Amino acid sequence: MDVMELKKDVIEYSRLIGIDKIGFASADPFIELKERLRRQQELGYQSGFEEPDIEKRTNPSLLLPEAKSIIAIALAYPSKMKDAPRGTKTERRGLFCRASWGKDYHDVLRERLQKLEEFLLARVPSARVRSMADTGELADRAVAERAGIGWSGKNCSIITPEFGSYVYLGEMITNIPFPPDEPIENRCGTCTKCIDACPTGALVQGGQLNAQRCISFLTQTKGFLADEFREKIGNRLYGCDTCQLVCPENKGKDFHLHPELEPDPEAAKPKLVPLLGISNREFKEKFGAMAGSWRGKKPIQRNAILALAHYKDRTAVPHLLRLLKEDSRPVIRGTAAWALGKIGDRSAKPHLEAARETETDIDVIVEIDKGLKLLAEVKE
Repeated sequence: MDVMELKKDVIEYSRLIGIDKIGFASADPFIELKERLRRQQELGYQSGFEEPDIEKRTNPSLLLPEAKSIIAIALAYPSKMKDAPRGTKTERRGLFCRASWGKDYHDVLRERLQKLEEFLLARVPSARVRSMADTGELADRAVAERAGIGWSGKNCSIITPEFGSYVYLGEMITNIPFPPDEPIENRCGTCTKCIDACPTGALVQGGQLNAQRCISFLTQTKGFLADEFREKIGNRLYGCDTCQLVCPENKGKDFHLHPELEPDPEAAKPKLVPLLGISNREFKEKFGAMAGSWRGKKPIQRNAILALAHYKDRTAVPHLLRLLKEDSRPVIRGTAAWALGKIGDRSAKPHLEAARETETDIDVIVEIDKGLKLLAEVKE
């Protein structure tokens, strides 16, 4: 088998199936990453969504015993929405991050990797392969960096010279010993725009993220959001793009190369009030194909309530009162109570007081008290 020739064929085939960038890396253990992950764990900076076994995250041979190399792929996604709807004072809108605009990228990457696997196995029947994208054990960014896809930016994203950081990443471990590509030089230099712009200070320093403070992570949690983060979320329903938007390497980067990654504007930037009463079926029909739906409707609804409070949208008051009185979920009732206080419509006061008399959940009572306190601070 001529591995160099096979590598050229794989690269050529990858372009035919809509892979925007491909790189090859050795399957050696990621020693430096291992130490960084241990440190993150010690500091409590991990999100909890990651693979907990650091050995599996850093040693490809544990995932494929015969591992010799890793093929890394990247797909570019749009940074600008065509015909984006505008919110108004009577119809406020929320926002899903760009990585969740089109079809769930996990599915899109898996489709490309599946085709790549089939191509390899047809050429080399004895090949062994194992592919993953985002939810797999390996750290996508570390693989992409080693394979020369891009460099690891201070915003903890892989930044490519061609597409900036607006790329999805996936990889395939194989027993074929492909010649590795060279890593790309880090071009962040002395720039700290992403660190300076992070709304919650989650970027502790260049390349180090405290995921527990990251808005992208916080929008995906299901419980009550800590008070210090509630206003910082703004109108974000899922994810956060701030550290990408301020990055000079992303200036002018907007690629529309894959129809399935194009957003449905009404799903990517939906009206907030209708989200409050959306059924499970309606949620699945409208948002089910998006990556941002993976945690279900509850976090999205909670974030929609916070967004309405952010806008101080008085038209939402009757809807929030309904949630306070009727919703079975404590997080939704409590967040609605807080939001009513934040909006500052004093007509909500007797309703909050009545709810306090009948509420049995201690966490919700705490939120009702917060709402009442905020209303007490409203000037006549």
